Amino acid sequence: QVSLSESGGGSVQAGGSLRLSCAASRYAYTRNYIGWFRQAPGKEREGVAAIDFGGGAIYYADSVKGRFTISRDNAKNTVYLEMNSLKPEDTAMYSCAADLLSGGIWFVAAKYNYWGQGTQVTVRS
Repeated sequence: QVSLSESGGGSVQAGGSLRLSCAASRYAYTRNYIGWFRQAPGKEREGVAAIDFGGGAIYYADSVKGRFTISRDNAKNTVYLEMNSLKPEDTAMYSCAADLLSGGIWFVAAKYNYWGQGTQVTVRS
């Protein structure tokens, strides 16, 4: 069974922090990349960060570099997204996704076949 489930979203003041979790079934978790994506109303889905199974390859969108950190705990089949210094423009539905792909296309949502249901992040100004 393939499943991904996000948690940890919420509403915070600008400058605050949140940690999102993506709990995956074993099959989903062992796809070599798990990525975080976000989509704000009226905007296209945007790749935020991705990490490979070994944790040796990590990618970030320029808009979150230095503020967000992706990590994974292979004992718990869970990937985390630590978000600091949050800005109102970070407000979106955040989803995790998994699949077998090469790192060079980590940000292409269409390359992921397995998705969670998403968790809402709202940053108040």
